[in-house]
Amino acid sequence: MSSLMLRTREISKSLASGLLDPLNPVSRKLAIVGGLTASGLRFAAGMTIGQLGPRPDQALTLWDFEGCAECRLVREALTTLDLDADVRPCPPGGARFRPALGGGGVPRLEDPNVGCVLVGAHPIVAHLYQRYGVGQPPWLLNLPLVTALTGLSMRLLTAGIGARVRPSRAPDAPLELWSFEASPYCRLVRARLCELELPWRLHNLGKNSPKRPGFIARTGRMQLPWLFDPNTQTGLFESLAIEQYLTTTYGAA
Repeated sequence: MSSLMLRTREISKSLASGLLDPLNPVSRKLAIVGGLTASGLRFAAGMTIGQLGPRPDQALTLWDFEGCAECRLVREALTTLDLDADVRPCPPGGARFRPALGGGGVPRLEDPNVGCVLVGAHPIVAHLYQRYGVGQPPWLLNLPLVTALTGLSMRLLTAGIGARVRPSRAPDAPLELWSFEASPYCRLVRARLCELELPWRLHNLGKNSPKRPGFIARTGRMQLPWLFDPNTQTGLFESLAIEQYLTTTYGAA
């Protein structure tokens, strides 16, 4: 069975699960459908691990916001290359990390392994594949016109989640999220983290990731997203429960 057919089957199973869940309100079901459709328009990029090159010794740092089309290109590459990153969420209007950009834009990647800072999706993706992958980035999905059109579709289909800021208090230590880019449920959690400007370590666990056995040994099952908050020693499955926890614990009244 082709990789595209496998991805399509995974998307269909995920869609059915979200729509049939009685705990999901209608607005959330629409967000799930929108996220799945947006991933489908990008041929479920950011779902499956590709060929891997050398691994970084030091953590990458990504300045990002969930609703940005160019940021999504970078996050797709991070999943495909099985790379983790420390995320600094910079939603429009945010005041916690955006000032550090000095007026510059996102995505911005700091790679201490080579001492470089890159701004913009295309130089970042090219660097990630050259340094940590094998081969070239997918050319079709990285075309500027395709990026713009699928990015606009994503914003419309998901009602702009992850593209606005909510008042919050900062955690003492960054949170940790196990995720992969194409999942609409992981996207809902990343959007809430972004809106609340909560820093987190992104652990990518795409299909065929060699890190999956270690994750199962830690949590007891292969289910994503999974959030761990070192500030409260709380670990949570289920995107809705995670969103509610983040809002209750760190959202301002």
